[in-house]
Amino acid sequence: MQDKLASIEERSRELERQMGDPEISGDYSRVQKLAREHASLKKLVGLASRHRQVTEDIVDARSMTRDDSDREMAALAREELAELEIVKGSIEDELRVALLPKDPNDDKNVIVEVRAGTGGEEAGLFAADLYRMYMRHSQRQGWQTEVVNSNESGLGSIKEIVFQIKGGGAYSRLKHESGVHRVQRIPVTESSGRVHTSAATVAVLPEAEEVDVQIAAEDLQIDVFHASGHGGQNVQKVATAIRITHIPTGVTAICQDERSQLKNKNKAMAVLRARVLALEVQRQLQERTDSRRSQVGSGDRSERVRTYNFPQNRVTDHRVGVTSHNLEMVLDGDIDEFVAALIALEQTLKLEEAGI
Repeated sequence: MQDKLASIEERSRELERQMGDPEISGDYSRVQKLAREHASLKKLVGLASRHRQVTEDIVDARSMTRDDSDREMAALAREELAELEIVKGSIEDELRVALLPKDPNDDKNVIVEVRAGTGGEEAGLFAADLYRMYMRHSQRQGWQTEVVNSNESGLGSIKEIVFQIKGGGAYSRLKHESGVHRVQRIPVTESSGRVHTSAATVAVLPEAEEVDVQIAAEDLQIDVFHASGHGGQNVQKVATAIRITHIPTGVTAICQDERSQLKNKNKAMAVLRARVLALEVQRQLQERTDSRRSQVGSGDRSERVRTYNFPQNRVTDHRVGVTSHNLEMVLDGDIDEFVAALIALEQTLKLEEAGI
């Protein structure tokens, strides 16, 4: 471990030297790449420094325990040594996790897509609940959010909504939200009091930058049209809504949220890059595993990662077996318990795979 930590610290110093090199500083894309790598090593460098310091303190404390001339001081040193050994063990546990191969997308902003699944109007209302849940969670984290495109089907009901979340580590915290979310509750229109089950799908994509995925201008078809509201009425007299199609893959992205055509185009391109990158990642995974599995499934009731049960005031994540009995707080964005459990599960699986 010491050799690996030393090489990481040396790599961090080398990155600092490169970023300060006048020949490199003029290349914006390269500087961005170096800065991201340097930021990703920051925690490891800090842990390495703490590990080195506590190791030195242990050596000093151990030598003091052998001092027979001052028994009182030797006794204190033994107490300190025991505490330092615990601290060292804790740091080494952190290091084992930190040294695991990191998802290169963990520090990125995200594109979140929420769609109503099985369940008709009730599914649309639940999709709106999920959208608000992620908005509130983002506020709690101090992240910025922007709607890219939305398709509302009625009062408070959403067929589909696509939005950006910008903040450090957004993908690392939200990537496990992808999947089918199921709700069990009595709809307002249900006179017999029968509990209905509906579903909505969530897809979380890392926001791809130009350096992550190369898209040629000639591979794009860009259409401009009028943004429309409920009932198909034109919201604006000037056509500002943008639809971009990536011809080689058929992937499309629409943005009509902004009044500016340029802003809509930039937002649509961000979504398009994320979707194209996700498609490429999926293709690579398929090649390695020779299997294909959609990120969010079909939206059927039977496929689920989490269930929100209103009659029992209960939310259960089926992947980690974690249950909260405070549904109102969860829908208000307090999903930290689930996020922490899912991150811990990811780390455990990585440790097992690495044989640590």
